[in-house]
This record gives sequence, C-alpha cells and structure tokens, in this order.
Amino acid sequence: MWKHLASSFLTFAVIALFLVAGVITWGVREYAAPGPLQQSVCLRVPAGGSFGRAAENLGEQGAISSVTLFNLMADYRDMRSQLKQGAFLIAPGSSMEQITDQITRGGASTCGAQVVYVVSVNDFSARVRELDPETGRYGEVARFNPAAEDAVPAEYTTALAEGDVQLTVQVVEGTTVWQVVNSLNAMDVLEGDVTDLPPEGTLAPDSYEIRRGTAVADLLTQMRSRQDNILQTAWAARADDLPVTTPEEALILASIIEKETGVPDERGEVAAVFVNRLRQGMRLQTDPTVIYGVTEGRGVLGRGLRRSELDTPTPWNTYTIPALPPTPIANPGRASIEAALNPPTSPYIFFVADGTGGHAFATTLDEHNRNVARWRALGN
Repeated sequence: MWKHLASSFLTFAVIALFLVAGVITWGVREYAAPGPLQQSVCLRVPAGGSFGRAAENLGEQGAISSVTLFNLMADYRDMRSQLKQGAFLIAPGSSMEQITDQITRGGASTCGAQVVYVVSVNDFSARVRELDPETGRYGEVARFNPAAEDAVPAEYTTALAEGDVQLTVQVVEGTTVWQVVNSLNAMDVLEGDVTDLPPEGTLAPDSYEIRRGTAVADLLTQMRSRQDNILQTAWAARADDLPVTTPEEALILASIIEKETGVPDERGEVAAVFVNRLRQGMRLQTDPTVIYGVTEGRGVLGRGLRRSELDTPTPWNTYTIPALPPTPIANPGRASIEAALNPPTSPYIFFVADGTGGHAFATTLDEHNRNVARWRALGN
C-alpha cells in the first residue's frame, strides 16, 4: 500500500512539475510574443503612479493580453519599482516585454501634450498640441499670446497640469533680442525676468527643450552659446578676401541678409550683392537697417517707411552711412551666417522685390531701374 501511495505521489509530482514547467514556458513565450494592440495608444504614468495601475490601464486599452502575467513578470525581473513618470506611445503589436522595458527606461515622453512657445518676428504665441495615437501626428488644439491679456485656454492649463507635457521654445530667424527676452519674460513656466538685453544678434534662432522652472537667464545663456558656436564654426570655414574682417562684422552682415529675404534659395545671391557693394565701397542701401534705426528692434514698425526716415541719419541707416552698421539688426540663423561668410561668385550689385516674395537682381543701374519700374507697376 505504501509503495502504491509513494508511486502515485511521485507520478503526481512529475505531472505537476511538467504542468508548472509548461505554464512557465507558456508565460515566458506569451510575455515576449507580439501583443494584441491593433493601433497605437498613449499610456500616461503620473508622478507617484503604481506599476499595477499602469498594467490595468494597459489591459483596459487592449495593449496586453494578461494583466496578471504582466505584473508577475515585472516582479520576476525586479522592474516594478523602476516605473517612470511620463507619457509613452505604445506601438501596435508591442510585446509585454517591450512595454515593460519602455515604461521603466524613462526619457522624454513620446506622446501626450506639447506646448510650443513660438517667438516670431510678428508675434508671440503658445501652441498646445496633442498627439493622435492613430496617426502618430500632433495636431494643434489651442493657441494664444501669453504676453497679452487674453484668457488662457483650458487646454493649456490642462496640459501643464499633466506633468508629462513637453515644453519647447522656438525662436524664429530674424527676431530681435528685445522680442526674444520680452517673450521669455512673459512665459509662466520660466522663472526670473531679465531686464538687461544681450547684444543684438547673439541669440541663435532654434528650438530649445525646457522644463518648468528654467531660469530665463539660463535659457538666454544657452542661446548665446549656440549662436557663438555657429558663428565660430562658420568663421573658421569662411571664404578668402571677404570685406568683413571679424566675426562680429560677419554677424552684422548676416543679420541684414536675414532681414532682406525670407526665400532660402536667395540668401546666397543677397549675400553676394552686399559683399560686392562693400568691396566697391558702395552704400548697402537696405530698408531693414532703416527700420531698425527707427524701432531699435523694439517691436514691429507696422507700416511702410517714410521718405524722411530714409533720409534721416541713424547709426544703422545704410542709406546715409558708408558701410556696415555698428551692430546686427536681428538674430540671424545659421544659413544666413554661412551665406555671409561663403557667398557665391556673382556680378549683381542691385536687387528689388519682384512682387512674388522674391527679388529681381541686376548688375547695372539701368537694369535695376527697369526692375523697380516693374515692381511699382504692380501697385507698390
């Protein structure tokens, strides 16, 4: 009898062992196998969030086949405590193993809300964008001017409250340091207003990732450092025999190029015209320098130039001064800096707007006058 019982127990133990081994094998395979998700979903993990709640959320969204297995394998891999705060875009077919790695690795949020603060020549705006998991594209859901007295959109308040929102400052080419500093001072996510303006032209137009509580002064330092690196790199690769003799003069010329054309393909030709005029001792005679003399970079003129303003000397008026003005007139981008220091070989010394957003270039005054006549015939 005892032998029979011992034999039965041994048989049962062997079967149980095989069953456990089978379950473990199935679990490991299921954990690593492609998941059931058919389209991307966004998993939000708040500060202090639990791994168990994240697992339940994934189960509710159909991203994992077993909440229990997801939790057990996280315990087995000792990854439960490594859960990171953020918003994670879970791709279709992601395995439970891949999802676990994704939400415990951390890093920048890959979905959720974005707020992009855009500092442009004509305005300043905060743009709230939300990711559509189905398309993987961000769409704008709200826009307002943080420096104005406008009511703050609910979408903006909600985005900031989520904690995983991505914050970006985008500075557009051709803005002035006054415009940039005033805009940064108006942002409620930054700290410490700055009253002393950096030198004109020294802030690199670019996109900057920020965090809530970033100091305005620190962000300006980052912008200045980036612009200095761009300028020094371009200066080291400059063409021979340029009429600019220092990086500072190159920055001044680049800022004029930046303000004269918004057409990328024209930057080189515009740069060549100014270089040719400087080589020949001709005045640059460019309207943006006159405008800067009127506004000193503090806002937009908002109207056409008057004849009296073209004739009135200022330190920046290149109709009355013989060469470059004493400072830049805006923050030039990388492309304008590179154009100033490596202009193409060109015979042109004149240009005028052509009515299509670009310019008509000329080598002689007669040809230039004909281009001006055509432009005025368009009603300008």
